[in-house]
Amino acid sequence: MERLADGFKGEKAIVTPYNIRTYQSKNEITKQLYITHIGYYPKAKYHFRERTMGTPEYVFIYCEDGEGWVDYQEERHVLQKHHAFIIPLGEAHAYGSNNTHPWSIYWFHFRGENIKMFESIIGRLVYLQDSDSSRYGDRFRLFEEMYQNLAMGYSPENLEYVSVCLMHFLASIKYLHQYREINSIKEADVIQKSILYMKDNLENKIALKDIAGHAGYSLSRFTALFTERTHYSPMDYYNQLKIQRACSFLQFSDLKIKEIAFRLGYYDPFHFSKAFKQEMEITPKEYRKRYEN
Repeated sequence: MERLADGFKGEKAIVTPYNIRTYQSKNEITKQLYITHIGYYPKAKYHFRERTMGTPEYVFIYCEDGEGWVDYQEERHVLQKHHAFIIPLGEAHAYGSNNTHPWSIYWFHFRGENIKMFESIIGRLVYLQDSDSSRYGDRFRLFEEMYQNLAMGYSPENLEYVSVCLMHFLASIKYLHQYREINSIKEADVIQKSILYMKDNLENKIALKDIAGHAGYSLSRFTALFTERTHYSPMDYYNQLKIQRACSFLQFSDLKIKEIAFRLGYYDPFHFSKAFKQEMEITPKEYRKRYEN
C-alpha cells in the first residue's frame, strides 16, 4: 500500500534500470555495495509506504528535519532530526511522515555482498547526536556525490565511484566517532590530548608517568581509560607512533638507520631493528629498499 502526496516541492529521485543492477551485482567493485534507488523528499507531508512483503533491497532513511516513523518488527520507531534507520531487505515494514511536522528525508535502496559489514546499524534507530564536530554537511555532500554521479549516467566509472561513496557514507554512521575525529581533536579529550603529547615527544625520552601526568590522571586510571578507547596500552601505542615516524624517516629522509634509531630513543640499532621488524614484519633496511623513491 502506498500513499503519497502529488509530489513535494524540491523532491528528486533516481531509480536505476534492472540491466544496470545486474551489471552492478557482477562488477568486482560495485557488487560489494550498490544503490538501486536514491532520492530526497523535503517536507514530505502525507508521505507513506507499507510493504507487507518487504523490498528486494535494504532501505535507508535519514531524517534531516521534521518527524516521521518506521514500523518494523511490531515496533514503531519515531524518527526526528538526525535520526537514521535501515530496513532489512525482505522484511515487512511501513513508514510515513508526521502530518503536523512532516519530515524531510534523504533515502536510498541498496544491495551488495558486503552488507554484513554494516549489520550493527541495520534494523535499529540510530541517532547522530549533535556536537561541534558533527560534520552533517560533509555527509549531505557525500549523498549529493552519489546522486549527481548517477544523474550523469551509468558508466562503469560513475557506478564504481558511487559504490565507494556509499561505503564511506554508511561508514560515517557506523564509525561515528572516527568520522567526527577530524574535527574533534580538542584539549578537553584526554585521549586525544595524550596522543598529541606522544606525537610531540617521539624524539624525546618520556615514560608512562609523563603521559599520564600531562593528561592529569593517575597511572592506573589513565591506563584503563586509554586502553578502553584505543585497545592498546599507552606505551604500546607510543611505540607504534615511533615506528610510524621511523617509516617516514626511512622513506623520505637520508638519515642512516643508526641515526634514526638514536633519534627515536632506541639505545642501539639492533634494538630498533628488532622493534621495527616486530611491528612491520620486515627490517628497516628492507623497508627502505622496498619504498625508496
